[in-house]
Amino acid sequence: MNTQPFTISPIPDDIFEKMQGKSFKDNCTVPREDLRYLKVLHVGFDGKTHIGELVVNRLIADDVLDIFKQLYEAGYEIEKIRLIDEYDADDEKSMSDNNSSAFNFRYISYSTKLSKHALGLAVDINTLYNPYVKYVDGRRNVEPANAEKYTDRSIEFPHKIDHDDLCYKVFAEHGFEWGGDWEHAKDYQHFEMPDEWIKKSSCRKM
Repeated sequence: MNTQPFTISPIPDDIFEKMQGKSFKDNCTVPREDLRYLKVLHVGFDGKTHIGELVVNRLIADDVLDIFKQLYEAGYEIEKIRLIDEYDADDEKSMSDNNSSAFNFRYISYSTKLSKHALGLAVDINTLYNPYVKYVDGRRNVEPANAEKYTDRSIEFPHKIDHDDLCYKVFAEHGFEWGGDWEHAKDYQHFEMPDEWIKKSSCRKM
């Protein structure tokens, strides 16, 4: 397969302009120079090759590019990989459209803590089929809201991420932790770098 379109670059001016006030908000604490713009190929649900776009932290850019290369070469299906700015950085809109994305300067749902997405250190894959499930004040919350039927992980359905899934295996091989393994909540779409790795890498690459 042709992997030529797999590229990493500093954020181009036209892309950065699209990000303004959306994924890159006025209070963003991550400098533009710490982010990278990735172009990747992916196999869509239609079985055809598509070009996807991602923004990630420079610390994981090489790993993320390699992950998407492996998934593409294996024919792993990912429906959409669009910048979340195309959804006005609205996570619910992006997830409900089954969009896979990475950087978005935002807080974790129902908290005042920055998400790893805010640092460009997390990637979400096939979000509609792999929802985020969390209990808030005793009430069950599902994101995206239209993903309720995919919350029962005991049944088989296409595009489900679990420990047997290639997506999980490839991300894990590159040191990512999976939100489906969390105890306090379940985020089946979500892969992020552990805090310990971030501390070590930040010190090493400064």
